[in-house]
Amino acid sequence: MTNKTSNQGAKLVSQTYESPLGDLLIVASEVGLRAILWPLETEHTRIKLDDYTEGANAVITQARVELDEYFAGTRRDFDVPIDPVGTEFQKDVWRSLRKIGYAKTSSYGEQANGMGKPKAVRAVASANGKNPISIVVPCHRVIGSNGSLTGFAGGLDSKRWLLNHELTHA
Repeated sequence: MTNKTSNQGAKLVSQTYESPLGDLLIVASEVGLRAILWPLETEHTRIKLDDYTEGANAVITQARVELDEYFAGTRRDFDVPIDPVGTEFQKDVWRSLRKIGYAKTSSYGEQANGMGKPKAVRAVASANGKNPISIVVPCHRVIGSNGSLTGFAGGLDSKRWLLNHELTHA
């Protein structure tokens, strides 16, 4: 996982990425990936982004290649640098998401325990819901303690598809 020092006021560029689940909006600074947003989301849904323009940089190019590989079933881990904006707690939660293995799942309680914060289950769940970098930071791998699928910015059908995709290629 690469998470370089964030430059919150950095110039952001975006591109639309055509995925098997619909168009995703990739937003990046020169430092790293800032967001991957689902078709029905806007930049105000989960994350406040500075102004950005359509364009490309090395981060977006790398993200597109790695997403292509992921959807082809040949990539399990992402190397593209990330540059999320959030509180330190949120960033800790998002880092913990990247520790959930490909084709594996975890509950919010397991995630909180793994972070050494067993009483912070609700806060962990809330931070997961604000994860700005879908797929690369795999919040789709978090399920309910009873094994049920829980909320996901891309919708439960997309979450189910991603989990099945990973199981197929594991």
